[in-house]
Amino acid sequence: MRLLSLFALLLTLGLPAQAAPLDPTLKRALELAGVQLLCEQTPALLQRGMSAAQQKQLAKAFAAEPLCADLAKRVAAELPKAQLSEAVALLDSPLAKHFTEAERAVGADGGLPAYRTQLAQRPPRGERLQLVQRLDKAAHTTELATLLRYEVGKTQALLSLRGRGETIDEKTLGEQTAAQIAPIRASSASGVEAFMLYAYRQSPSAQLAEYAALYEQPAVRAVLEASARQLPKVFAARRALLK
Repeated sequence: MRLLSLFALLLTLGLPAQAAPLDPTLKRALELAGVQLLCEQTPALLQRGMSAAQQKQLAKAFAAEPLCADLAKRVAAELPKAQLSEAVALLDSPLAKHFTEAERAVGADGGLPAYRTQLAQRPPRGERLQLVQRLDKAAHTTELATLLRYEVGKTQALLSLRGRGETIDEKTLGEQTAAQIAPIRASSASGVEAFMLYAYRQSPSAQLAEYAALYEQPAVRAVLEASARQLPKVFAARRALLK
């Protein structure tokens, strides 16, 4: 999956290190789980609204290729290759492909904004909403989106504070920004629910339940949980490169 449909060696002296090629199975697992796309979105999100000088700093420390390779390396250290292979088989199945196509179609038809307005007036059936929430939880979609948005905001806050001449360590930065997590999660969950309800509106509930069960399989869950654990660590390592 993924609408969000989430890192190479650390930079040395601010220059990209030479990264070893990723294992094809690992790379495919992260692509199919949506983690790779999430990771690739990071540089653009970070630079949004920042000054030209800050954008230059961020582009250097958070370049997509080494960033994503770093995340992949950390995830790989947690998971055996057999588990990655099993995750790929599940996420590349006809069932998963059917739902991936439904997700991709959302960007092409342009109907999501109107659908979100409609949802405010006519809430979805309880059973359908529960299925979507089950899938969201199993696929870690809201969790990963929340982590990405929070870590992006945290990084931008660090640069803004430094721009005012303030110094702050990683621990204090986390303490000062922790209150942002809850509203970010609430807004992410709302967006994910609307997206899923719209994307899967023509899929029978039984099929949607089967898709949620796919993400509940241990191999798929392990890839997503490892990605969620490692993403904040990758951001912290990259923030340490900002001068």
